[in-house]
Amino acid sequence: MKSRFETKEYEFLEIESRDTEDGKIVSIFLNNPTSRNSMTWKMGEEFADLIHSIKKEKVLPRAVIISGRNDVFCAGGDLNLLRSFSEKSFSQNRRDMRKFYGFFLSVRKLPVPVIAAVNGHAIGAGLSLTFGCDLRIFADEGKYSFNFVRLGIHPGMGSSFLSPELLGKSLGGRLLLTGETFDGKFAKSCGLALDSVPKREVYDRAMDLALSLSKAAPLALQELKRNLYSWKQLDSALKKEAESQARNFISDDFKETIKSILEKREPKFTGK
Repeated sequence: MKSRFETKEYEFLEIESRDTEDGKIVSIFLNNPTSRNSMTWKMGEEFADLIHSIKKEKVLPRAVIISGRNDVFCAGGDLNLLRSFSEKSFSQNRRDMRKFYGFFLSVRKLPVPVIAAVNGHAIGAGLSLTFGCDLRIFADEGKYSFNFVRLGIHPGMGSSFLSPELLGKSLGGRLLLTGETFDGKFAKSCGLALDSVPKREVYDRAMDLALSLSKAAPLALQELKRNLYSWKQLDSALKKEAESQARNFISDDFKETIKSILEKREPKFTGK
């Protein structure tokens, strides 16, 4: 009998399941071909629904892999979604951003190991999603960046907490403040990625890792996963991010960001 998350159809996700001698490995692929797997509200709802379905399975998978279709991992927030935030009130944005973060960071609450197979570019919130996973395999030639400040908004999707948590305040702060772009080899050198391989090998490397994890005692791994992270601390950071982004979205600087993207030019910020 097929599991619920195998049989349900999704608009912006694809799901694959691999049965092994030691149990099931589930792969989730972001799939928004029209905009480089950018995050929409509907994708977020689908993602959270799928994570909830996996958590409710009587027999949990031994590991979950998150990757992307269309030769990319995730280009970040969808432009139409971002534009809609500029048209809402502060209170609406604060509420909606907190909910939006929760859709994707629900992966943090999965009681099994989650591997990010970052098979191509991951920008902004897309990169934040990989930080919310337990282990990461990056593509050598992939381009990765927390570009939030370059768009006139405070970092979101938990990045202001997850980046310093994984990399320390010095390097984590540097990546957030500068919005600089780095590649997979850099990610491996600083310990962010377990490994960095050519793009075509990323998913296979992640599957090898998942197979290795499936040999461990599942109950022990589940308990470890629950004890590794403090959701309370992350939740506090998410509330601050939502409030900060809500203010930024109604600023002149963010309106300039949207205008500059549509006009294909660099934004000119005024601090208003």
